[in-house]
Amino acid sequence: MRLRTPGTTPSPLSRRAGAPAGAAALLLAAAACGGGGGGETAAQGSLTIWSDPERAEVLEPFAMEFGEANGVEVKVEALPADDLQGDFVTAHEAGSGPDIVVGAHDWIGNLVQNGAIEPVRLPEGAEADYDPAAIDAVTYQGQVYGVPYAMESLLLLRNTELAPDAPATMEELVETGKAAKEDGKAKEALALQVGQTGDPFHLQPLYTSAGGYLFGTDGDGDPDPSDLGVGTDASVEAMERIAELGEEGEGVLKRSIDADNAPSLFEGGDVPYYVTGPWALAGAKDAGIDYAVSPVPGFEGAEEAAPFLGVQAFFVAAGSGNKVLAEEFAVNGVGAPELASALYEADPRPPALIEVSETYQESDPDLAAMREALESAVPMPVIPEMSAIWDPFGKAQAAVIGGEDPASAVAAAEKAVSEQIG
Repeated sequence: MRLRTPGTTPSPLSRRAGAPAGAAALLLAAAACGGGGGGETAAQGSLTIWSDPERAEVLEPFAMEFGEANGVEVKVEALPADDLQGDFVTAHEAGSGPDIVVGAHDWIGNLVQNGAIEPVRLPEGAEADYDPAAIDAVTYQGQVYGVPYAMESLLLLRNTELAPDAPATMEELVETGKAAKEDGKAKEALALQVGQTGDPFHLQPLYTSAGGYLFGTDGDGDPDPSDLGVGTDASVEAMERIAELGEEGEGVLKRSIDADNAPSLFEGGDVPYYVTGPWALAGAKDAGIDYAVSPVPGFEGAEEAAPFLGVQAFFVAAGSGNKVLAEEFAVNGVGAPELASALYEADPRPPALIEVSETYQESDPDLAAMREALESAVPMPVIPEMSAIWDPFGKAQAAVIGGEDPASAVAAAEKAVSEQIG
């Protein structure tokens, strides 16, 4: 059975299109370098890049310049983000896929299992140009499978009129949030999307702070599917802590708050706190909310909250008919500050390139805060077995938040996950 891992981006991306000048000079120089392919590129044929619409718009001028410099046609094709990974695997199996695909690092296990991508060869010393966590995220079974360009994790967005100070603990957040609601200043204490089927991605910081884990790690530090954390005593205890915040406890976690209404609660000024990601900042700005960004707090006296780290990257297709040129674009083009800057301008998430990140931090306080939130994040497991977690464990979380017994809910989730993993 082929397992397909969902992407890490849970919300629509903000769109602020734009590409800087200087793309021609950059990519002409990149073409002359020979790239990670280790040889001369073939000045013939074509190169096709698949991306979601937001990235495609930014990539277009860079791709055109790269094509002109190498005497080839470079096409950037925009596909719906929700279907991009599955469409890529299907096209690969049919022999009609692109040369490069842009997507989330947690696709890697599934794409490698399907033989759809190949490792990339970064130039000697180039890894030091990237945030170590980004390189770690795109490394699987000891090999680098993608060129990272952006990083993301959950963070706490705070309405500073309702909550002037960042909470040090989840208990402090609950106290301040409930006080704002009781005083009639807010409709809810916290906007954290749960929905009727749960949301393991958004609940991961609380689950990990309370001691839960999804998969252990093997001797190489990779996720170990034989060590399933769901069903352990630690997972039950973690769910008991989450239940305390649920509908029959503090009432700050609710199934009625989901992906559709969580953004509007914050943008409407109806909630002091919002657990979300960089993708939500544009909406807050457009709504005129005075906000601040800080890490998601953990429980008092417990572990540090560890949200998932997501990394966006460029992957070279195993079925590419022009792999040398594809790797050259991925390594030299994506690894250059100009393109990384353009991608950041279009969709402000912490750049994977250290130079670009440091440059923007000087004038963008949000970026510095986002990077602080990243410090405790742990890469989303890239193993294909991760896809077995989302549905059953999400339903268990929703049940617990609704008042069901944590031990029973976790046991049911463990059975379903184990059956899927085999």
